[in-house]
Amino acid sequence: MKLAVTGLAAVLTLSALPVMAKPKPVPVAAAPVPVEVQAAALRDDALKSNVAYDFLSELTTRFGPRPAGSDSEKRAAEWAATHLKELGFQNVHIETFPLHVWARGGPETIAITGEFAQPLVGVSLGGTTAGEVEAEAVMFDTWQEFLDSKTDVTGKIVVILQPMAKASNGSGYGRMSGTVRAKGPMEAQKRGAVGFVMRSLSTDGNRFPHAGASAWSDGKGIPAMAISAPDASQLGRIEALQKAAKGGPVTIHMKTTGQFLGLKTSQNVVADLVGSEKPDETIVVGGHLDSWDQGTGAIDDGSGIAITMAAAKVMIDHNLKPKRTIRVVFWGSEEVSQPAGDTTETGGGAFREAHKAELANYVAHAESDFGADKINNFSLMPTDDAAFVTKLGNLLYPLGIYQDTKATPGGGEDSGAMNGFVPAFDLNQDGYRYFDTHHTPNDTLDRIDPQQLSQNVAAWTATLWLMANSDVRFKLPPKDAK
Repeated sequence: MKLAVTGLAAVLTLSALPVMAKPKPVPVAAAPVPVEVQAAALRDDALKSNVAYDFLSELTTRFGPRPAGSDSEKRAAEWAATHLKELGFQNVHIETFPLHVWARGGPETIAITGEFAQPLVGVSLGGTTAGEVEAEAVMFDTWQEFLDSKTDVTGKIVVILQPMAKASNGSGYGRMSGTVRAKGPMEAQKRGAVGFVMRSLSTDGNRFPHAGASAWSDGKGIPAMAISAPDASQLGRIEALQKAAKGGPVTIHMKTTGQFLGLKTSQNVVADLVGSEKPDETIVVGGHLDSWDQGTGAIDDGSGIAITMAAAKVMIDHNLKPKRTIRVVFWGSEEVSQPAGDTTETGGGAFREAHKAELANYVAHAESDFGADKINNFSLMPTDDAAFVTKLGNLLYPLGIYQDTKATPGGGEDSGAMNGFVPAFDLNQDGYRYFDTHHTPNDTLDRIDPQQLSQNVAAWTATLWLMANSDVRFKLPPKDAK
């Protein structure tokens, strides 16, 4: 199809227009198109693109769940590398690294026994090992109540009923994933408990418990499970009835089947859009390819890799090369439980170690790992280039995105491994409904809104083109500088 030289074509090819039939004594070269004008044109074109959705659809359909270190994660990485080459990326390759692989075994169960006998819906926390126990449940309304309590839990099952706050920025999850879920089982074990149960870190009312990783020192812990929000509420009501009647204890039977499968491998998929003038000055973006084993990892984090890949693909489709290199990474092994807690067993940590000699040349890093709903704000590390910040704000404003000047960007769980070496930037999505689905069987393609997905691609496209075609440099906080 032949296009008229309007819109995007006019902006991006103005300087390359052919000389018309009638010669002129002195040819006049077209003025260079300002980079922010180019970025705006690419942004608007990205809003019409289906590349991200098509990629995400094929990924989740072909491979389903992609647990870290699994065969499905490996096959997905091999397919992604081949696909990225076909899409026009350069230097596409796979970087493997070692990983102690954990997997859920057979059926796992949890139920109340005794006077209030009834089944509960639960899922083992990542890192827990196989075990079966029936014991009295000791319930705590909050994590802090448990920490402060002098109650003897020896030989009992610790139950934390604390709900997670629902917030657009996900702050409720951040406060609890690193405490209740990560530390809860080990803390309960230290106090003599034989099991650990928590209300899953979710904001929905479905009986779908959310999976997630716990920290273990040696892989030999007590059975640990998350139960759905309605089941946690049910336990709370049962406890109230039991106390009012001064009856016997509430007992729980739980069976977990998880196991560590030994030292295997995971992998990062790396692809470049090589810079035309400053190829060593690199901007690293991406998401993680692995997922939990319950859903197909559409929002966590198939959408993130699709968004960042599609942003660079818009440039490839118009035969454009940025001055700086844009590197897209599909990190492996983000959703992991590691016996030693060694970050080199995560995709982000492995990438940092493999590329440590290059990090001084990296301009910035960022990650998309918060679903696919609209981006509503961005944050940057400090820079002396005020013009860049103004231009970026103007570019993103039509998409409904504002600058959060108070936030300190962290990149993401994977790219954040480079914090202290490389400045981060964030394009923050609305996560109000993210934890309704995250880490559950409901994490599937039908949870993706294609229009909001395209808004993400447009924001990333404009940001990356502007950043890659400028001289902007960001500052690391002094306390993090290495």
